[in-house]
Amino acid sequence: MSIWTRISEAVSALARGEGLSVIFERLRTPPERSVGFTIAVIALGAKMAKADGQVTRDEVAAFRAIFTIPPGEEANAARVFNLARTDVAGFDAYARKIAAMFGPGDAVLHDLLEGLFTIALADGEYHAAEDIFLAEVARIFGLKACCFDSLRARFAADSHPDPYRVLGVTPEAPLAEIRAAWRAAVHEGHPDRAIARGLPTEAVKLAEARIMALNRAWEEISARRAA
Repeated sequence: MSIWTRISEAVSALARGEGLSVIFERLRTPPERSVGFTIAVIALGAKMAKADGQVTRDEVAAFRAIFTIPPGEEANAARVFNLARTDVAGFDAYARKIAAMFGPGDAVLHDLLEGLFTIALADGEYHAAEDIFLAEVARIFGLKACCFDSLRARFAADSHPDPYRVLGVTPEAPLAEIRAAWRAAVHEGHPDRAIARGLPTEAVKLAEARIMALNRAWEEISARRAA
């Protein structure tokens, strides 16, 4: 059974009058956790879209770049999106429901925040309201401040991202310490590990992009130190 078949079943439950919060309660363990993750991205993406007051085609395209939506399933994704967007519950309520599916600071929550950053920056702008939204989601998820700063450095830098912030280290750190941080981040962010912890296979592009960013940061720092 594919992830989108299970999402279709969850949407059918919504048709019987059950809300998204009820659906989340049933999605705590694999393989249902991957369904919850996908629905969470749609739901939080909808709330974040409202944060800057508009939903752009670029944001929709960014979601499609992260998750492959098979023909015929667009309506299910759109329905979840619209239900979340019009729900009176605030985005923090969704974030708390999702956080309860995992432990504080769980790597899957980092994956989810990374996906939200991808969607937020899809229109080429990083709005103050989006920054407030994502920072609060990170707090609710129990993610360390350095994790949020690293993602913001990668996605929302005004120009070239600071390689030290991408790796979560200081410019004063010894090269050996920076190398260790880079290796640990690459190991944790490997696509195989992401899939193993519940990230849908459709979303491995997130992990692949993360590895590329980490490697670029390490190469830049290494070149600077060697000069």
